[in-house]
Amino acid sequence: MLRPNVPTSRRILLSAVVAGAATLVPLTATAPAAGSTAPTRQQEYAAAAAEYGVPESVLLGVSYLQSRWDTNAGTPSTSGGFGPMHLTDAEYVLSLPGHHHDSGDEDPRGDDSRPSRAGTGTDSPAPPAASLQTLDAAAGLTGAAEESLRAEPAVNIRGGAALLASYQRSLAGPTGSDSNPAAWYGAVARYAGADSADAAAAFADQVYDTIRTGVSRRTDDGQQVALVARADITPERSWLDRLGLRRLERPDGLECPLDISCEWIPAPYQELGGGDYGNHDLSDRPARQKIEYILIHDTEATWATTLKLVQDPTYVSWHYSLRSVDGHIAQHVKAKDVGWHAGNWYVNAKSIGLEHEGFAAQGTWYTEAMYRTSAKLVRHLALRLGIPLDRQHIIGHDNVPGTVASTVRGMHWDPGPYWDWDHYFDLMKAPEVNTGTPATGMVRIAPDFATNKPAFTGCVRAGVPCTPRGSSSVILRSAPDHNAPLVNDIALRPDGTPNTMHISDHGARASTGQTYVIADRQGDWTAVWYLGQKAWFHNPADAPTAEWTVGMVATPKPGKATIPVYGRAYPEAAAYPPGVPYQPISPLQYTLSAGQRYAVGNVVPGEYYRATTFDGSSPGDWTVIRGENRYVQIQFGHRVMFVNLDDVQLLPSAVGAPA
Repeated sequence: MLRPNVPTSRRILLSAVVAGAATLVPLTATAPAAGSTAPTRQQEYAAAAAEYGVPESVLLGVSYLQSRWDTNAGTPSTSGGFGPMHLTDAEYVLSLPGHHHDSGDEDPRGDDSRPSRAGTGTDSPAPPAASLQTLDAAAGLTGAAEESLRAEPAVNIRGGAALLASYQRSLAGPTGSDSNPAAWYGAVARYAGADSADAAAAFADQVYDTIRTGVSRRTDDGQQVALVARADITPERSWLDRLGLRRLERPDGLECPLDISCEWIPAPYQELGGGDYGNHDLSDRPARQKIEYILIHDTEATWATTLKLVQDPTYVSWHYSLRSVDGHIAQHVKAKDVGWHAGNWYVNAKSIGLEHEGFAAQGTWYTEAMYRTSAKLVRHLALRLGIPLDRQHIIGHDNVPGTVASTVRGMHWDPGPYWDWDHYFDLMKAPEVNTGTPATGMVRIAPDFATNKPAFTGCVRAGVPCTPRGSSSVILRSAPDHNAPLVNDIALRPDGTPNTMHISDHGARASTGQTYVIADRQGDWTAVWYLGQKAWFHNPADAPTAEWTVGMVATPKPGKATIPVYGRAYPEAAAYPPGVPYQPISPLQYTLSAGQRYAVGNVVPGEYYRATTFDGSSPGDWTVIRGENRYVQIQFGHRVMFVNLDDVQLLPSAVGAPA
C-alpha cells in the first residue's frame, strides 16, 4: 500500500473512488421472482446486442472481462468504472466528498538499521484520460441519463453495446448482431481504454479466449448469465492496426509472461546526499537469498500517481504495478533486487511486491482484467522461483507482521477484505488439498465471496455502514454466538477490549485460503486458535465458511508454559561479523501457550540481509547473515508470524485434534 504524504485536499481526490460509495444508492436488483415479466440479465444483454448491432458473444465477453457481469452494488471500480460494462466516470467520482482511510504509519522499508522511510511523494491529479470517461460517450450515444448509466444494469449494458458499436463503425468494420464476432477484434481492443497496442491486444485476446471457452455464473445480484462456447472463432487481429496505438518496447530481462502486456518503468537507485539513497536495495536473489513470498498490495492511489511515486528517488519502491482498466503491468525493480514495500525488512528481503491500482475500503472493486494479468504474473514468478501457490507464500500486505512490538499498530491492511482471494487462486490454477475431516484438526477459510457480506463500517467515515458487498473475510467472535463480542488483538487494544467492524480493523477476522487449527466445535460454530485465544466463527454444514483440511501444526514443547512470537526471523547475536550491529531478536506482544496449536506455513533459517549504504561500503553490506536459529512460520492471527523452532513441536494436525 502506498501512502503519499499529501495535503488533505489532494488525499480526498486520491480516495474519492472509496468515498463514492457513501453517496450512491446501492442496487437491489435480484433474479426475477417466479411469474415475473421483468427481463433477466441474459435477456438484457441480448436486447442491447440486437439494438446496437453487436454480436451477443462479443458484448458478453467484453463485460465479463470488465466485471464478470457483476453490478458491484452500483459502486465504482478502482478506475472509476460502473456497472457490468465498466463505464468509466472519473470526473464524477473525483467530485464526491470523502477522506483517505489509510491510517497505517509503517516504514515501508522496515529496517532498524536505517532511518525511517515514510515517503515524500506528492500527487497532482491530472484531468481524466478518455479511457476514464467513457460514460459520457455512452450517454451521448444512448440518450440515457448519466445517473441511470451508473446505477441501472440494463441501461449500463445498453451503454456498453453502444460504445462497442461506435468503435466498430469508426474502424469501418462489419456491424450487426449477426456479423462475424472475429471481425470485432479492433473494437474490443479499443474498449479496454489501453494506451498501447500491446495492452489493447492483451485485453482483446482474453475476451476472445473467454468467448471460445464459454462461461456461466451467477452474478452478485443473483442473475444467472451464460456465454455459450464458440470454439470456432479465430479473432482477426489485423483490425488492431487501425487503432494507431504505440507499440511497447520489451527489453531483454523484462520479467513478465510473454502473453500479457508489460513494460519497464524503472525505479531509480540513486544517491540523495548525506549518506541517504533511494528507493530500493541491490541484491542477487535468489542466488544470495531465497525469495519466499509474493506480496499483494493495492496502491491507495491512481495509476498516474502510482507511476509518479515509484519513479521518485526519495520515495519507496515495489517490483510491479498493475492498472485497473485493462490489467496492464509495469515492472520497476528486478526480482533480484529488494523493494521497500512490506513494512518489514525480513519480508522485503524475501519477497516480490505487486501494487494493484485500487483502494482497500468499500466503494471500489477490481476488474477481471487486472485479476487475470496479476494471476498470470504471480503464477509465472512462483513457478520460476519455486514459490508455493498457497496463502502461506502468496500473501497480502495485511498479512505481514510488525517487526517489533512498537510497529504492530502501524502496519497496513491492504488489499483488504474485498480482494477475492478464492477467484484469484482459481485464476492461478493453484493446487488445493481438501482431504480433511473434522478429525484432521484443521480448517481452510473458504466463505462464498458473493454471499459473504460482513457488516463493516467506516469505509468513508467512522461509524457509517459500508455498502454491503462480497468479502473474503470471516468474522471471529469470543463465543459461539452472533451477539458475542469480537476477539481481542492485544497489540491493537492492550486494554483487552474487543476489536471492531471498522473496515481497517483486521484483528478479529480470517481470510480465504488461510489455515487454522481447530480448537473446539459447538453446533454450527467452529473455534480456531488465534492470537493466543479461541476464536469462533459461524460455519454451518449447509453453508460452510471453511473447509476441513490437513497439515502440520506447531505447539510448545513439553515443559514450556508459553513461548515468544516474533515478527521477523533474525539470526542470533553470535552470527553477526565484527563491525555489523546486531539486530535484536525482539518478541511481539503475543505469546503462544501450552496446548495451543497453529498451522505451519514454512520452516526458515534465521537470516538478515545487510544493506545500509548505496555502494555496499559499510561492513557486511550486501551479504546475508545466517546463524544457527531456525524459525517456523505460523498463521498466528490475521498476519503470519514466527516462532523459534527450538521452542516448538511440529506434529500432524490430526494428532491431538479435538474429538
